[in-house]
Amino acid sequence: MTSAPVATASSEADVAEDGVASPLHDLDTLVVGDLVFEIAPPSDRKTIEIIVERDASLVLKAPRVATVDRAEQFVIAKRPWVYRKLAGKDALTGPPIVKQFVAGEGFAYLGRSYRLSLTRSGDSSGVRLERGRFHLSTSEVSRGAELMRRWYTEVGGRWLQRRIRPWASRLGEPEVTVEVRDLGYRWGSARPSTDAQRINMHWATLQLRPSLIDYILVHELAHLHETNHTPEFWSIVARLMPSYDQQIATLSTTGKTIWLGTVAPNEKS
Repeated sequence: MTSAPVATASSEADVAEDGVASPLHDLDTLVVGDLVFEIAPPSDRKTIEIIVERDASLVLKAPRVATVDRAEQFVIAKRPWVYRKLAGKDALTGPPIVKQFVAGEGFAYLGRSYRLSLTRSGDSSGVRLERGRFHLSTSEVSRGAELMRRWYTEVGGRWLQRRIRPWASRLGEPEVTVEVRDLGYRWGSARPSTDAQRINMHWATLQLRPSLIDYILVHELAHLHETNHTPEFWSIVARLMPSYDQQIATLSTTGKTIWLGTVAPNEKS
């Protein structure tokens, strides 16, 4: 399992001066804002360390004498780093969200939830979004997930292509194509090319509100100039979107609520 430690803090500051501060290892987890850390078993280590696991879970390793207060201070100081690491993990890692293709089920598009309506069997035009509801023929319920993914890919893809233009232009890349596809557990992907520039976006991103989609677009556009998550990469992101840390924080939470196509066992398509 791949993990990434942050810079560490000396344990000398972890001993409470009055001797009554709450010991960190009395807790199983430490919650700081919207970040939740599993507390690793105590050890004879001298420093506090944060581990960002491959599945985007967070682990805090600390000396036996570490206090809750000191650990919280350390996490707050390192929070921007943690958000950047979570962004690199792509945060599409929560428990599977299961949908049923029944009347009233909710499906999100651009941050809003729309209920599903089942229409007469003779109407087999796939998924449609009309008058504030998604519509699907009862005769195509067994293919519901496939048709919904197709709708996000086709309709959402057109929206993304329009949405990326001003961001790409600001980066000096006026012609960037967006390809919508299933990327597994990645929000997006991109690599520099000597030909026409292209980024890939997961169809599931279309469920997010536009400001979060903008962050993912900016993130992938930055990869057209810098492949890895280097300081230069984050400098490009910051130039395009100065408030990106806030978007990362929201995405790390919201990303765990996104439907990735899982349906109830009797509705697989």
